[in-house]
Amino acid sequence: MKRKLKHISLVLSIIILVSQACYQTKTNAQQKQVFRVSDQKTVSYTQMIDDFRQAQVIFVGETHDNQAHHRLQLDIIKGLHDSGRPLAVGFEMFTAKSQGILNRWVSGNISPDDFVRVYYENWNFPWPLYRNILLYVKDNKIPAVGLNVEAAITRKVAMSGFASLTKEELEKLPHDVGCAVDKHYMDFIRRAYAMHGHGDRGFLFFCQAQLLWDQVMARNLIDFLKKNPERIIIVLTGNGHAWKQGIPEQVRLLSEKIRYRVILPFTPGHIESRFIAIDDADYLLSP
Repeated sequence: MKRKLKHISLVLSIIILVSQACYQTKTNAQQKQVFRVSDQKTVSYTQMIDDFRQAQVIFVGETHDNQAHHRLQLDIIKGLHDSGRPLAVGFEMFTAKSQGILNRWVSGNISPDDFVRVYYENWNFPWPLYRNILLYVKDNKIPAVGLNVEAAITRKVAMSGFASLTKEELEKLPHDVGCAVDKHYMDFIRRAYAMHGHGDRGFLFFCQAQLLWDQVMARNLIDFLKKNPERIIIVLTGNGHAWKQGIPEQVRLLSEKIRYRVILPFTPGHIESRFIAIDDADYLLSP
């Protein structure tokens, strides 16, 4: 009898600890400071999540090596998943060519070791930065979508320009992708990446590579939404691509009907309420 009571007590203790952990995680997320750009007001985390339910795409920016930004992204994924809306998560970190592997990961048909190897074939930042996000989508069977273009192509464009691509390389891109970079886009790149280029060829080629990146990810996003119109897709990408002048602008050019929101992480001296307008983002969130 004593052994049975000890067993029951142990089970209850585990349940309480798990419940406390879940409550603490939810509480920590809800206590984050949310700045709404449209009216320059601080709003609750719940208000922001409720607003997301009206959108089809949620862009959540990051600095790739900042673990706090990835915790912010995971909190948003959990918040929307808990709200009951069907979700997908789009990753800058994987190419569209890796979609089959991502499908196997979510369905549990690839070992963690094999998947981590594929991760490093796609992305060069440490696996632990993204591990919890990728485990969460797998554990909850949330579709993971590879959005990016092959890195070798963007590297080549950044070094030698879009015109340097071969016919074979161009065939790997959507047929209507181009790289007509204007002054407005170059100014945006300078600001988004805190760069100080002055229009030389190297900076122009960098802008072409970023525009190519934005265009391809926008097209892959739209292709997914056409096939899965019932889902909200949360896009995890670098801040420079998440800003409204980045991927969102390319989405708008392709389809003005798609509703989206842009969330950027508060970054002292760069992404702050005094610097950000509604043309840049919808929300700033403190990690």
